[in-house]
Amino acid sequence: MPRRLASDRRGATAVEYALILALIVLVVIAALKQVAGNTTVMWNNVSDQFIHASGRP
Repeated sequence: MPRRLASDRRGATAVEYALILALIVLVVIAALKQVAGNTTVMWNNVSDQFIHASGRP
């Protein structure tokens, strides 16, 4: 029984895939946070340009 458990690699492979997936998720979250920040800045600039063009303070 112990030899069979020692040679069974299915669990190790599942853990490796889970770690890779976790890393991918972290990278995607970081990228989305960056894009969200840049998008907010862009729309604030657009809003400021409209306000400036309309002559309102």
